[in-house]
Amino acid sequence: MLLGGFRAVTARGIRNRLLATLPPSDFGLLAPELETVTLEQDAVLSRAGDQIEHVFFPHSGAISLMFDMANGQTVATAGVGREGAVGVLSVLGPSPSAITAIVRAAGTASRIPASRFHAAFNRSPAIRHAIQMHMRAMLIQFQLGTACNALHPVQARMARWLLHFRDHIDHDVLPLTQEALSQILGVRRTTVTLLMRNLRASGAIRSDRRGQIEIDRSRLAAVACECHDTQRLVVEEIFAMNTA
Repeated sequence: MLLGGFRAVTARGIRNRLLATLPPSDFGLLAPELETVTLEQDAVLSRAGDQIEHVFFPHSGAISLMFDMANGQTVATAGVGREGAVGVLSVLGPSPSAITAIVRAAGTASRIPASRFHAAFNRSPAIRHAIQMHMRAMLIQFQLGTACNALHPVQARMARWLLHFRDHIDHDVLPLTQEALSQILGVRRTTVTLLMRNLRASGAIRSDRRGQIEIDRSRLAAVACECHDTQRLVVEEIFAMNTA
């Protein structure tokens, strides 16, 4: 169910890096409308074909942006955590969402109605600059993901996604099912089972309990393609340029 699993929580400060770049006066344009919510695992933040109702700025957790094919197959095009936002492309104009955003690791986020965010976006050059920074990072991630899906073996791609989620939850035990990984990678569940067996044999995965995958970060990094490090460097460079 869309937006299933949300409940209001008390705000505990802003840990989203995108919001943290805003000067106090510009953040003040958003603050009265921001609501802190929990992101329950497997909750759908937006669904392809629906109008975007809210913009989310994660403080913790991890979200995958999924592209749905007509035959029912899916593949992840990008991931979002506390460095970014979900739904900000709605500032380009009213149009249905092209992707489905699914929470893969539970966390918290600041949520604001899309219409309220658009009003603040139009008033604040600082907010516009922050969103341009985010869109640049996302565009690079989309381009990198396209190249990675076309050129790199599926085992290297799975290792990259596992490291991506590990970066966002800061823990070696990842709350991921094999079914979720098959949706993210766009492969059959049986393929994921085989890949997990190979990673366990190499020591990159210590255990694969039901709904939880414990990884060895250094060994998993040896299996992953270079796209994981490239993506991290791009994000840090963009934030460093903004700070400068």
